[in-house]
Amino acid sequence: MTQPGKLRLGVNIDHVATVRNARGSAYPDPLRAAKLAEEAGVDGITAHLREDRRHIGDADIEALMAGLSVPLNFEMAATNEMQKIALRHVPHAVCIVPEKREERTTEGGLEVAREENRLAHYIAPLREAGCRVSLFIAADIAQVEAAARIGAQVVELHTGAYCDLHAEGRFDERDAECDRLREMSAHAQSLGLEVHAGHGLTFDTVKPIAAFPEVMELNIGHFLIAESIFIGLPAAIAEMRRLMDEARA
Repeated sequence: MTQPGKLRLGVNIDHVATVRNARGSAYPDPLRAAKLAEEAGVDGITAHLREDRRHIGDADIEALMAGLSVPLNFEMAATNEMQKIALRHVPHAVCIVPEKREERTTEGGLEVAREENRLAHYIAPLREAGCRVSLFIAADIAQVEAAARIGAQVVELHTGAYCDLHAEGRFDERDAECDRLREMSAHAQSLGLEVHAGHGLTFDTVKPIAAFPEVMELNIGHFLIAESIFIGLPAAIAEMRRLMDEARA
């Protein structure tokens, strides 16, 4: 049986930029939030440069690459524009996510199985440049196995459905989705993939996912940025870390 190791926490700072962009000003600064998170002991920072630049902008990526001492996880759609940007910056990690202009947030996992050939060719230059390539996918066996075949090093399992079911009080369905996430974590690891998880996780939902011994990293953004309005970002991070460590122990 896999022995639990230290579970890493990555913090997504996209929605600091959402607040900034609501006024079209320079404040609040995503880099300042990232540095606060860094001081609070996070293991990495995630930022999603969307095609429509609705929150994080190109200058933010420049600033994060120059200003961080923890790794940057660069979330991106599988487009030529984003590939060029990633190859220019060569962040520690790139996480390929699906993206639609009309969505409020990422609605599901990447369709790897149906686009296996295209994605294999797409990620090859990123790997060759030294980026650690992650694919953001649903807890589905076809997607996990396709991710392994095309040479991804990491899969990040989409926990959004699990969190939504919890919020809606549909606990039997939530538990079934949690079981799927657990099974696919184990299966992905058996195929040589490093397993991460994220999307929608809160203080109330994080512990069952954090308890999976195969999961090495959680990436959490919206909830922590929202909670920081009330208790501050370092306190929100400290409480999430406490819950993660408690689950892992």
